[in-house]
Amino acid sequence: MADPYQTLGVARGADEAEIKKAYRKLAKELHPDRNKDDPRKAERFAKVTQAYDLLNDKDKRARFDRGEIDADGNPTMPPGFGGGGYGGQQHGFRAEDFGGGGGFGDIFEGLFGGGARRGGGGFEGGFGRRAAPKGANLAYRLAVGFEDAARLAPQRITLRDGKTIDLKLPAGVESGTQMRLGGKGEEGPGGAGDAIVTIEIQAHRFYTRAGDDIRLNLPVTLSEAVLGASVKVPTPDGPVMLTIPKGTTSGKVFRLKGRGFHKKPSGRGDILVTLMVDLPENDAALTEFVEGWKDRDAGNPRAKMGV
Repeated sequence: MADPYQTLGVARGADEAEIKKAYRKLAKELHPDRNKDDPRKAERFAKVTQAYDLLNDKDKRARFDRGEIDADGNPTMPPGFGGGGYGGQQHGFRAEDFGGGGGFGDIFEGLFGGGARRGGGGFEGGFGRRAAPKGANLAYRLAVGFEDAARLAPQRITLRDGKTIDLKLPAGVESGTQMRLGGKGEEGPGGAGDAIVTIEIQAHRFYTRAGDDIRLNLPVTLSEAVLGASVKVPTPDGPVMLTIPKGTTSGKVFRLKGRGFHKKPSGRGDILVTLMVDLPENDAALTEFVEGWKDRDAGNPRAKMGV
């Protein structure tokens, strides 16, 4: 695999936000759903996701930067073993270099065990041997309903092999959250890679998200606002009752605690309900009342705005 920084098009000193922004831009451009007739872009999408997976993991990124692992996450070989020896020559340790069977060759065999093999490719048998590479990771996108995400409802995903898995959404889930399914990627000499599932939370017809909170504009009638009432309010967990005091102004905000998105590591946000007085259209009696209302022009509700 190519250098993950080059794959995402970011500098080595890029911060988490830059890396995430670069990934989202490329993922949107290369996603298989948008490039069904271009397998090369689907392949690039998988590589971009693998690069992001490595750089988004602080421990893996640090190990890669130190040269301890390669871009596939596999351990790198210690200097001097398996090629890349001295003077630019492909020159591992060989028994012949130390006089054949009776000298240093026997010492190395004793150190590394009788199962070690001497030869031009370096020693095998535990020390200095590179682990067999795993198969490639597979990238998936999962659309999750707004209310399902808020209450962390289990989600079912169908993998490329036709098998289905029920996913448990994590607290703090948002669009762009990635979930790793170990061993659900492509098969390889060192075992199967992983499946990387990217969550995409869908928009809702009347809810909007504000961090861990949910905002809702709730229509109420004029009589409910003027006289007060108990009204039903929808929430992702089912409707609840809200008491509206007499004389409540349109725009008044009420807070329903613990009905929003689940927080990380614990707790839950709220629902912020904004009342919106819904006036009836072409109501002759209401028009007649306002026209005959003596104090209809009293005061200026926009005075605090300087107008």
